Amino acid sequence: QYSLIHRLETNKLRNVAKLFAHLFASDALPWPCLKAIRMTEDDTTSSSRIFCKILFQELSELLGLKLLSQKLNAPDMEDAMSGIFPKDSMRNARFSINFFTSIGLGGVTDAMREWLKHAPAQFAAAAAEKAAKEAEERAAEEERERERRAA
Repeated sequence: QYSLIHRLETNKLRNVAKLFAHLFASDALPWPCLKAIRMTEDDTTSSSRIFCKILFQELSELLGLKLLSQKLNAPDMEDAMSGIFPKDSMRNARFSINFFTSIGLGGVTDAMREWLKHAPAQFAAAAAEKAAKEAEERAAEEERERERRAA
């Protein structure tokens, strides 16, 4: 189990990662199983990062960077890859991009990089929408309070 990977010694960690890479590359294990991985600073340990490094580097060797990128960024895999390529915050997105770039697989993050270019505007629009909704709710509450006092 990925959640217990921190208990393994480095050599066992390497062997398990290579085994999983082989299983994914040969389609013996469905790719949505990667949903168990959440590639953020808060959700990973040094052991899980080592595991992911070996896993994805081995996948790159077995499949090639182009095919690996296609598989990870396929439209039907977006939900399963939401942990590997998190879009919940710019900080998490940057961490994932930096991780893959640092292990020599920056090519798989091209879609994330493009998303990150537009993310500030998306987050600003969402924050503005939330603020407007809260202002509407406060105004409605104030109106109800005035009506209560008048009655």
